[in-house]
Amino acid sequence: MKVKEHINVVWLKRDLRLQDNEALSNALKLGKRVLILYVFEHLLLNDVHYNERHFNFIKESLRDLNENLATHHTKVLTVTSDITSAFNQLQEFYKIDTVFSHVETGLLVTYNRDQEFTRYCRNNLMNWEESKNNGVERGLVNRDNWFDNWETYMNNPLEVFQPSDNRLLHHLEIETLENILSITDLTTPEATKFQKGGTTMGWKYANSFFESRHEDYMVNISKPEASRTSCSRISPYIAWGNLSIRQVYQKAEQLKSTAQDKRHIGAFISRLRWQAHFIQKFEMEHTMENASVNKGYHKLKKTLSESYQNAWKEGQTGFPLVDASMRCLIETGYVNFRMRAMLASFFTHILWQPWQSATTHLSQQFLDFEPGIHFPQLQMQAGETGINNLRIYNPTLNGLKYDPDAEFIKKWVPELAYLDTPFIHEPYLMTEMEQAFYNFSPGEDYPMPIVDIKKNRKRASEILWNMKNDAEVISESFRILKRHTLQDRKRMLRSD
Repeated sequence: MKVKEHINVVWLKRDLRLQDNEALSNALKLGKRVLILYVFEHLLLNDVHYNERHFNFIKESLRDLNENLATHHTKVLTVTSDITSAFNQLQEFYKIDTVFSHVETGLLVTYNRDQEFTRYCRNNLMNWEESKNNGVERGLVNRDNWFDNWETYMNNPLEVFQPSDNRLLHHLEIETLENILSITDLTTPEATKFQKGGTTMGWKYANSFFESRHEDYMVNISKPEASRTSCSRISPYIAWGNLSIRQVYQKAEQLKSTAQDKRHIGAFISRLRWQAHFIQKFEMEHTMENASVNKGYHKLKKTLSESYQNAWKEGQTGFPLVDASMRCLIETGYVNFRMRAMLASFFTHILWQPWQSATTHLSQQFLDFEPGIHFPQLQMQAGETGINNLRIYNPTLNGLKYDPDAEFIKKWVPELAYLDTPFIHEPYLMTEMEQAFYNFSPGEDYPMPIVDIKKNRKRASEILWNMKNDAEVISESFRILKRHTLQDRKRMLRSD
């Protein structure tokens, strides 16, 4: 009987990169050879939060990894399987001593999977070593010293991928495994409006931002059209781990030290801090995936409306900026933060629908879907945290302020493009004579508003402000502040 070689495995998840990958570095520091593995798990392929656009982005990222690994005569073993089934098959060929991966702050299904995999490793005499991901810590009970620890982590030296010869399984050995396992086809559609995955593409976006695009960052950050070039656009590459936060943070700090106008880069860095803050919050309050973090709002009841929800999902609400944002998001996977907040606010406040009913549609559309950002932000925009200011966005006023020439609306709601700009923002106010001049019929050429925004805004405001005085909401607010408030909050906000 042939003695099996002892190897270690790096299990890639949302860390699809070679550089500054602590799990990969830790594996290579040991004496055994290493296999790099990615598993398209059935539990995620079938999960309602995910969409084909996500898996295509992952496939593009894996192809990019393989191009960079070719010089080391290896590749990522990419299979479609349950994680335990994949390891069972691998152990027919090798004795796996240690599995290296990052701690994943993901959906409840991935947390439960990790618990199952822990038992699997114990039963199969395998070690599982998990590394901290982007400074987020597991097992915290409060935020004492959290930011100091995060900033220390961000300033630590980057992990460098420099494997010595023959430390990674040879691609011919991996191809032997591919003949046995269920291999994933990594081809993806060529012609799409989505950003392409991969570290190489991620650095193209990051470098162009740091070189010049950041110069109008704060000026254009809230504008739906201009922000598409003035914002960094690296959020998908961070969400799927093509770039680490630490790599981006150190690059930004280096630029800030020499930049003439430090405000733009400083503001960008502050958003990197807040990104980690929200993921840490979700890590510590996993129930946020399904229920409001403030238990006082569990008593808030809203009547479900399929017609309202469908109109919102399809960009047919009769409110031009809302519809333009949704249509743009569906087609490109991206809108800026203000438009995301407006979409959530409109759904939960103006349409008075529960935020839980918006989660899967939005997660499927966001190319940069990150659970640790997604659920805390939805609840914050819905006004159900008890600790954040209540913001009920008026889409008409936002359109007039941030898209005054209706450039964005014209692009994504072309049925309004031939109207004069004032009518584009409020087509339902056109008189019969104006309708005749433009040969435009509200309700036929473009939907009439599906709700009375003034009436519904007033209702939402009154109910939610009154709930802030509810005893349970107040009690929960104190609990949340005690658990999640940062002692050095001002440092998080700094942009100088």
